[in-house]
Parts: sequence; structure tokens; C-alpha cells
Amino acid sequence: MPALTILSSPQRQRSALDGVLSTDGAPGADWQVRWVEDPADLPAALRGADALLLWDFTSHALQGALGGADRLRWIHSASAGVDQLPYSEVRGRGITVTNARGIFDRPIAEYVAGCLLDFAKDTHRSARLQAARVWRHRLTEDLAGTRALIVGTGAIGRQIARTLGALGVEVAGAGTRARGGDPDFGDVVDSAQLAAHVGAFDWLINAAPLTPATTGLIDAAVFASMRPTARLVTIGRGPTVITDDLVTALRDGQIAGAALDVVDPEPLPEDHPLWALPTAVLTPHMSGDTHGWERRLAQQFAANLERFEAGRPLENTIDLDKGYAAS
Repeated sequence: MPALTILSSPQRQRSALDGVLSTDGAPGADWQVRWVEDPADLPAALRGADALLLWDFTSHALQGALGGADRLRWIHSASAGVDQLPYSEVRGRGITVTNARGIFDRPIAEYVAGCLLDFAKDTHRSARLQAARVWRHRLTEDLAGTRALIVGTGAIGRQIARTLGALGVEVAGAGTRARGGDPDFGDVVDSAQLAAHVGAFDWLINAAPLTPATTGLIDAAVFASMRPTARLVTIGRGPTVITDDLVTALRDGQIAGAALDVVDPEPLPEDHPLWALPTAVLTPHMSGDTHGWERRLAQQFAANLERFEAGRPLENTIDLDKGYAAS
């Protein structure tokens, strides 16, 4: 009997997957399913397992846990990012890795659009004035006609580009290679040369995956090159931004604001200076989490499990040399 190991946390995740896999004729119906809540139990649960679902995608429990994984052929991560995986060991064992690409694209793009609108329409100041019972008329900004540089040209970055384009924002991309004529971005600049390009934009949208090349990508040099009226929105991974450099840029007025759904460290300590900065907006890594996402993810996994059972190619396969799925 094939075996599936699932590293999970909240009960609602288990309920969502049970609801999909327990129906008659569903893929995985004849599998032995091993639920793991304590990461310390993962090594034992991987012995004899054919597949692993990392529903607790923030966990680094897989580091050092593959020693007994004698049959493991497939790992599925319940997120777009797969930076928690021990790449060299996974690659050496010939394990296929897939991710949840497509589940979070639209919700995250809506979140980014909301951030831009909140900044442009001064919504946060309106909330503070309301709390103080102050009626103060003022002018706000047009969003249409502004320019956004989107770092990360994968599925999420592309959905952001299409969503902002519908609002009249002129978009460009930043990726691993410069090119023109992209169907969603038009021009794509080399993200390694980010500081040379950000000065032409009103918005810097960070949707980059976490790889060795993107760790610390947005740093003091990038902030110093941005317009003082520009804002940062980051929804990818916290370590792609050097947090101390961001704090300095906000305090010194190098940039006008930042909306941060991911930070480094995460969660942010209570005494961290970002909490007190009036031009920083913080949300707790929730930009892609809308009602029903667990069931959508379970359905996506079940569809790939059916392919796995049939010996067909899996969808959303990760290039382990690059650290992300090809767009």
C-alpha cells in the first residue's frame, strides 16, 4: 500500500483534505495517510512514505529528516515559495517537488492593488483622523498613470501586473534576465541591477521568491535610488528585503511608505521599530489567505495525486536549481 505523509498544523487543514480525499473514487483512497503535527515525528513518518505534503509550509522540519525516507518520490508544498526545503539533499535523492502555484495569485494581486489604493487615497491617515474625531479635507493621488516595477515575474507577479494594469498603472518587471515584449510586463529589467532602475517608478512591488540571488536584494542602495514619493509593497519573502535598511529609509524619508505582508524576522518582535513607523503598514503574512483557500489547495493536491498515481507528469514542478516553478 502506498503511503502519504502530511505535515500539518490547524485542524481545518486536515478537515479540508479529508473532505477531498475521503470521497468514493478519490485519488489516494487506498493510501495509508500519516498525519504529523509534531515535527519531531516527521523522520519516522517518512520511512516507507511515497509522498509528502508539507501543509505546514513554514516548517523547516524537513532539514535533517530525509535520512530514513527510503521511498519518497514527491514533495508538495502548500505555498508558492519552497525556500524551506533542503535543496541539495532533495535533488540528490531525485525527489520531485511541486508547489501551490495558482492558489494565491489573485488574492495576493488584490491585496497589492488594495495597498496601492490605500496609499494613493490616504486611507490610513483618514483612519487616524477618524480615531481622533478630526474632519480634515485634503487632496489625494491618482493611481492611474503611475508606474510600478514588479520584482518577480512568476505567476503571482504576472497576476499583479494584470490587476494593476486594469487600474491604469503602467507596469514593468524585474527578473533574472532583461528582455522586452513580455505579454504582461512589456519590459523586464535585470533584478540584479535593481538600483539602476527603481528611480523611474512610483511603486516597487516585491514578489520575488527567496533564493540565494534574491536574499537581501532590496537594500540601502535600492532605497537610496528610489523616489522620495515612492512606496514599497512586499508580499514575497521577508529576507529579500534588508529590514534595517528599510527602517532607515522610512525614518529618513528616502521613501514615502511601505506595505509589508512579509518581514524579516517573522513574526515581527513586539519591540521592533517597524511597528511604530507611521509610514509602515504591517499585515501578518495573510495576503493570499482568503476564505476557502484550504479546500482549493486540497483540490489542487488531489489532482496532482491522481497524476502521481497514474505515472503522469505533475503540475507546478519546481526547478530545484532555480528554486521556483517556471513561469
